[in-house]
Amino acid sequence: MDRDVDQGVDQGWEDRVAAAWATFDDYPEERAADFRAVIDALVAELPDGSPLGPFERACAWDSTGHSNQAVPLYREALARGLDGYKGRRAKIQLSSSLRNIGQAEGGVKLLTPELDGPSDELDDAVRACLALCLSSLGRDREGLSLVLGALAPHLPRYQRSMANYARALVEPED
Repeated sequence: MDRDVDQGVDQGWEDRVAAAWATFDDYPEERAADFRAVIDALVAELPDGSPLGPFERACAWDSTGHSNQAVPLYREALARGLDGYKGRRAKIQLSSSLRNIGQAEGGVKLLTPELDGPSDELDDAVRACLALCLSSLGRDREGLSLVLGALAPHLPRYQRSMANYARALVEPED
C-alpha cells in the first residue's frame, strides 16, 4: 500500500490528479508548461514533505520530454519514502529517465532488484525498461532474454519454448 493516507492525501485529490493526467494529450508540445502548471497546482495542496509531490512533478517533466528535470524529482520522491505501487512506478520511470540521459547503468542497478520483488501488474514494465537499459549498455542478449521471458506467458502457444529460449540467451553454454 502506498503511503498516500499517511501523507494526508484523500481520494478526491487522487481523482483530480487522475483527471489532470486524462487531459495530458490535450496539451500540444508548445503548451507543455501549462500542463506542468496544472500538476504543480495540485502538488501545492499536499502536506510538506509528501513524497507524492516530487513524484507527480517528475512524471509531468518526464512526460513532457525533460528526463533531466525528472531524475532528481524521482529520487526525492523515493528518498521521502514513496513506496508500494507508486514507488515501483517511480523506480521504473527513473530508470527510463536515467537511460535517456546516458546513465543506463543506474537504471540497471535500480531495476535489477525489482525482478525478485513482489509481483504485480508492473512486472512486464520492469523487464521492458530493464531490457532497454541493458541494450543501451551493449548487453542486448540479456535484454532480449528479459523481453522474451516477459512475452512468453502472454502467447497463445509456445510459452514453454519461448521461456526456454529466453533462458538459453543468458545461460552459459555447456
